[in-house]
Amino acid sequence: MQENRYLQQLANLNPIASVHEVLPDLVMLRTAIANVCLVGEPGRADWVLVDAGVHFFGGRIAETAEELFRRPPQAIVLTHGHFDHVGSLQELIERWDVPVYAHELELPYLTGQDNYVEPDPTVGGGLMARMSFLYPNEGIDLGDRVQALPADHSVPGMPGWQWVHTPGHTVGHVSLFREQDRALIAGDAFITTRQESALAVILQELDVHGPPAYFTPDWAAAWDSVQRLAALKPQYAVTGHGLPLAGAQLQQGLEKLAREFDTLAIPKHGRYVQ
Repeated sequence: MQENRYLQQLANLNPIASVHEVLPDLVMLRTAIANVCLVGEPGRADWVLVDAGVHFFGGRIAETAEELFRRPPQAIVLTHGHFDHVGSLQELIERWDVPVYAHELELPYLTGQDNYVEPDPTVGGGLMARMSFLYPNEGIDLGDRVQALPADHSVPGMPGWQWVHTPGHTVGHVSLFREQDRALIAGDAFITTRQESALAVILQELDVHGPPAYFTPDWAAAWDSVQRLAALKPQYAVTGHGLPLAGAQLQQGLEKLAREFDTLAIPKHGRYVQ
């Protein structure tokens, strides 16, 4: 992983919108507390945006895309529809007029039919968790702009990538995996910072953690999903929160999380802890 000169200049403009080149065709942009991915080789190929970050970052995402690709994406793919992953989505689809894809089980939350469960501020872990009662849990209504990901697990506009159903954090959560180089876009199935802690979020402390506890209602499914991703033995990973991770640190951390999820990730108490 590296940051080329241009990406470093972008990062220096705004520390809460830092840019990281994970692979030549996989760039991560941090939008305050959540990450988005731009997938495609800059200047040479069509590309896809994965997730849409928090509110008020549509301009920054579009600016980064313009500098890298000089064209709109073929599509926007969502790992899930929580507020910090779709915050700038409406602005972006109005700007670009491109289709949006998500797992079929996520569609009710993206078409105005249902809301997510309420966040759980009782899980502990820090200020971000205690403040979670303020985080919106309402779904959004994209109408016919959003459609289900293909049943064959391919990802539109991302040849070589496959979507993997990784529920737990939400029922329709997906991660994206490319076998060729074992690159993984994990969404919030696991993350690389302790998102419950404001200090850890600010410092971007790097480690493998379970999904954000205050917004995870099904811990048994979340554990199964982490085990499924660990079995893929990813070499590179971008997660929904935290810095990119690669190599032995990623694999060993993910294997440990999959093995000890009950003690490392599941809160000792909480609204959704059984």
